[in-house]
Amino acid sequence: MIISNQDKASVLIQALPYIQKYTGKTVVIKYGGNAMINEELKQAVISDIVLLSLVGINTVLVHGGGPEISQMLKKIGKESKFINGLRYTDDETIDIVQMVLAGKTNKDLVNKIQQIGGRAVGLCGIDGALIKAKKLGGDVDLGNVGEIYEVDASIIRDNIEKGYIPVVSTVAYGDSDSSVYNINADTAACKIAIALGAQNLMLLTDTRGILRDAHDESTLIPEVRVDEVQQLIDNGVISGGMIPKVECCVDAVRGGINHTVILDGRIPHSILIEMLSDEGIGTLFKK
Repeated sequence: MIISNQDKASVLIQALPYIQKYTGKTVVIKYGGNAMINEELKQAVISDIVLLSLVGINTVLVHGGGPEISQMLKKIGKESKFINGLRYTDDETIDIVQMVLAGKTNKDLVNKIQQIGGRAVGLCGIDGALIKAKKLGGDVDLGNVGEIYEVDASIIRDNIEKGYIPVVSTVAYGDSDSSVYNINADTAACKIAIALGAQNLMLLTDTRGILRDAHDESTLIPEVRVDEVQQLIDNGVISGGMIPKVECCVDAVRGGINHTVILDGRIPHSILIEMLSDEGIGTLFKK
């Protein structure tokens, strides 16, 4: 399809009030799911982030890396084990998690951002004691899986002020000895957004958002009030792995984040569509 120069100009003009609205503000993007695996989608996400940065929007990328961790564990002959959707992380696995997330995955993303003209710096929760965690409690022992009790976002702010895009991997500084903890990336993104006083929090997923009928994407619920969430859970509309994502969004709204959205990472440039157009996509959570 050929797009005329006039149409291109119209798109830019439509984006202008949103650029003005967000310039100088901070947006936190949790990057995961299919958008981390598919190269075309990965390129689209990276391009969106660089563009936002270049128009003066402070962008923080928080990422997981579950598939790459599983792949590395398989290479060393170790089976991935999940309990209630969380990876069981013994001492050997936490070494792999730290190596993959803070090493390969993080630096690959930094490299991709810089290859297309962005300025990025790779961080993890251990750097500057950015994310402090204690061992996750509960009836089931998940090993070195942590629960965040404090976020010190000063190292992120310092890098934003210097013009960098912080890329944060979610391993955390332990509360005792030399412990390192594996942290849920959605939860980390939420806590970091609150600590930064971010304008936006976006969680990229492999679904359109909250659907009234899980088998029909046309039943997308575009907006949800936080006081409606429990009823949607009770009715089975929000279920399974979507529950902790939604709980993160609720926590973010209650923590002061104005614009919190679950976004379909399978749609190329979904970040720009959500932020810089009249259309908007995904499910927005509000008070």
